[in-house]
Amino acid sequence: MQLVRGQHNLRPSHRGCVATIGNFDGVHLGHQAVFRALREKARQYGVPSTVILFEPQPMEFFRPGQAPSRLTRLREKLIHIQASGIDRVLLLEFNRRLAGQDAGSFIEEVLVDGLGIHFLYVGDDFRFGRERQGDFLLLQDKGRELGFEVASMDTVCHADCRISSTRIRTALATGDFATARACLGRPYQICGRVAHGHQRGRTIGFPTLNISLHRRVSPLTGVFAVQVQGLGEQDLPGVANIGTRPTVDGEGRPLLEVHLFDFDQQVYGHQVGVTFISRIREERKFPSFDDLKQQILEDAADARRILGIA
Repeated sequence: MQLVRGQHNLRPSHRGCVATIGNFDGVHLGHQAVFRALREKARQYGVPSTVILFEPQPMEFFRPGQAPSRLTRLREKLIHIQASGIDRVLLLEFNRRLAGQDAGSFIEEVLVDGLGIHFLYVGDDFRFGRERQGDFLLLQDKGRELGFEVASMDTVCHADCRISSTRIRTALATGDFATARACLGRPYQICGRVAHGHQRGRTIGFPTLNISLHRRVSPLTGVFAVQVQGLGEQDLPGVANIGTRPTVDGEGRPLLEVHLFDFDQQVYGHQVGVTFISRIREERKFPSFDDLKQQILEDAADARRILGIA
């Protein structure tokens, strides 16, 4: 899959494609259905399939304090889009200039002059351009004028409910990993690089892998039974905490810490995936470090039982 970073990197060779625009947070089954339809259109037209993404996501630009949690950071999103068979991603920086561009100019400069689109898939509630002036009807009108087709995405449902990133966030927040998995088409996973931490866990016999979430807001907080991928041929079982560590130092940004059972190797710098199996409890502040240590022992025992480890 080819990644084009910014409109300024579009070349004449990128003209001629079918495309879709969106956040595609989580790359869930609804998104995957859009990508399948896009690939079919690409086959019919004999051109590449293209996904247009914004980074940061528009809500994160306009109202960073109110933006929803991210299901997938950019790296994870691109991995899942590539796995869906998409040929190209155009990644546009959502900045002041783009936020102030009127809808008509975006259509002409990016979609027509930059990409030379033949066909565009968008949600029927898609809004774009300065003050959200652009919508599905404008795209249809411009398509007739400038020579491209526009169609709306079909809704994909699970258990008679629409699959959406919002629904998945709600499921994760309540520990409903079965619904999240059914909507994603895979277990929920967070990926990241193992970094150096304060090594406090090692002093009490619970060394942890410290993984930055690369998110302003985490979709998960609390303690979980997990499986970790990327450190060998087999998944490794463990117990994980996502939070700000209120008992220890109360860091502002959430951190993912994973203790792997019966594992004591130095793996700093490794890229790992942490798959969440079950929620054990919420994060909370304990009266003392000794109380925290006792709770960690209980959490580890719960995780072992959930994961079927003696």
